[in-house]
Amino acid sequence: MAKQVMKERTVGFYEVVVEESGEQVRFEQANWEGFLSGVAGASLAERTMESDRQIIGQTYPLDDQYHLLVHRVKDPGEWLSRVNFETEQFEDIEQQANEGYLDTSVACFLGYGNLVGMIQGAPASPSHKALQNWLNGMKPFSSALLVVRPVLVQAAIEKLKRATGITTLEIRLGQSKAAALAGKTGRLANALRKLSEDYGDVRVQLRISVPRGKSRHEDRIALLNDLNELSDVVPGSADVARAGLIFGDTDVEGKAQLAELVEHHITAKRRVPAIDEEGKSIRIAGAARAILNAADEYESDLRLIADLG
Repeated sequence: MAKQVMKERTVGFYEVVVEESGEQVRFEQANWEGFLSGVAGASLAERTMESDRQIIGQTYPLDDQYHLLVHRVKDPGEWLSRVNFETEQFEDIEQQANEGYLDTSVACFLGYGNLVGMIQGAPASPSHKALQNWLNGMKPFSSALLVVRPVLVQAAIEKLKRATGITTLEIRLGQSKAAALAGKTGRLANALRKLSEDYGDVRVQLRISVPRGKSRHEDRIALLNDLNELSDVVPGSADVARAGLIFGDTDVEGKAQLAELVEHHITAKRRVPAIDEEGKSIRIAGAARAILNAADEYESDLRLIADLG
């Protein structure tokens, strides 16, 4: 009987939306099972996409449902070695011309809200951005540009809605994401857009602080309104976005609450078995079941965030 190996993994939840004229728009629930059924019958070449690395999609059937493995092909120039801990021998791994070594993530599409749960097999495994690139290469439903964005915790969204002002704001946006500001007319959007246009391919970072005092209350409200205008694009476009929120009509020292608007999204820690009692690999099945288990646990929050009540 083999000793079961358990590794703790992070389950992340993401929403697939459509980008139209620089805005991220939700769309009617897609038939992801039908799409994956088509992928199952596609050739390797048809489901391989080129980005910064080769990304391969592979279906994985489990409990009468298709799930998706997202593979990133390691660069042939990477130096790979292995060690035998018993003999203390090291050996270089030679990659053949017709082979590739893979970093793998597991993705499970949920049956509502165009939501997907993911587990990365390792830090170098494909992220939700790699899934986004692969989907756009596959064009599952139309030529529309798809965006896979983190699902924010409902508490963070509600906190922003209930705030009466902002004392401090920090936001960083990559030049490649500046298109998400199209159609936004507020001061914050205009400032970020102009800096991106003037300086080109750079990361633009703004820090804004409104001085304390009741006389500046209107300024704190205006800054809150500027950020609220971008609340639909910040989670998927900003590298950093955090704000000091206040509640009420006074500016009391120490009462501002820090809100993380990018990093604060729904995740869950799960222990995923690597092998069964007979020593057979079950890590993929274990990861898929961990995702579905976490989705069941957070279903009410996920449905609420997806405006499905």
